[in-house]
Amino acid sequence: MARFRMVRTDFWKNPIVSEEMSPEDKYFYLYLLTNPHTTQIGIYKITKKQMAFDLGYSIDSVHSLMERFIELYKLIRYNPVTRELAIKYWGKDNLHKGGKPVMDCIYSELKEVEDLSLIKYVAESIQKQDIRSLYESFCEQEERFFGNEASCQDENETYPDSECEELDDTSTYRYTIGGQKEKEKENKKEKKQQEAFQPNIENNHETVNHQKSVDAKEIIEFWDQNGFGFTNINAKQQLLFWLDDSSFLKPKEVILKAMNIACANNKRRLSYVIGILKNWENESLLTVEEIDSYQENQKLVPKHRQSTQSTGRQIPSGFELNLTAGEEA
Repeated sequence: MARFRMVRTDFWKNPIVSEEMSPEDKYFYLYLLTNPHTTQIGIYKITKKQMAFDLGYSIDSVHSLMERFIELYKLIRYNPVTRELAIKYWGKDNLHKGGKPVMDCIYSELKEVEDLSLIKYVAESIQKQDIRSLYESFCEQEERFFGNEASCQDENETYPDSECEELDDTSTYRYTIGGQKEKEKENKKEKKQQEAFQPNIENNHETVNHQKSVDAKEIIEFWDQNGFGFTNINAKQQLLFWLDDSSFLKPKEVILKAMNIACANNKRRLSYVIGILKNWENESLLTVEEIDSYQENQKLVPKHRQSTQSTGRQIPSGFELNLTAGEEA
C-alpha cells in the first residue's frame, strides 16, 4: 500500500515559514515533511546523499540546508551516525488521533529508533496525552540506558517500513508495555555508560559500519576532552557530517588533525575547524600526508622569496665610493 502525507494549511501561516524562509528553504521543509522515508512518529532514517538525489541538489547544498534547519530555524535534529532525522513539531501537527491501531503503529516504530534522544525531542510538542505518554515511556528507557543498565533496544531487530492508518477513535486507550519490556530485557546485552551523544555501535558484523561508529566515537571523545564544548551536541553532529560527506580518503584522521590545529591556535570553535577542512578540500589535500607535505612546502616559500627578492641595481664587488671624484683641486 502506497504511503502518502498531507501538509496542513497552517504550514503557510507559520511565521518562520512565511517571513524567514527562502523559497529553497520552504521547498526543503516540505520535502522533509512528505518524502517517502517519513514515518508515523516523525523520526526516520535518511542519508544526505538520498536527499541530494531526491531533490536534484549537490551534497554541499543539502549540507547547508541541514545546517540552517538545525542551527537557525531549530526545526530538526539529525544523528549522522544512525542516519536518523527528527522533526520537532511533527507531533503537534500530525499526532491528533488515537486508538489502538494508531498506538500499535507508533509503538512499533518507536522501538526501531536507535537515538532515543530524538524521541524526547519530538515528544515535547505532542499535545495528545496518551500518545505523549507512550513517547515518554521510551525516554525513561533512555535514562536507564545511560545509567549503565540494559539497553532498551534489541540489537538484532530489523527495521520494516511500517504502514499505518490513522483512525479517529475517542475511546480511552491504555497501552502497557511492561511485559514487552521484560521480554526485551532478557535478550539485551549489558553496555557500559556512554556520553549523551556518543554513537551507538551496532552489534552487527558489518566492518564498515562498525569502523564509522568507532571513528565517530574517537572524534567526540577528542572534542569533549579538549574544551570544544561538552554539551554542544549540534556542533558535534555537524562535525560528524564530514565523516560521510567529505572527499577525504581517511576523514577521521583529517578531522582530528584540524581539531589539533584549532587547539594549538586556541580557537576551539566548530567554525574554525570546518574552515580548515574546507580549505584542505579546496586545495585537494585528501590525506594527512598530503596536508603535511603542503604545509612543509608553505614554510619554505617565504625564505626562498626573501633570498631572491631584488631591491634595486646590484653594486659590483670591489667598488669603492669616492665622494670627491671628478672635482678639480
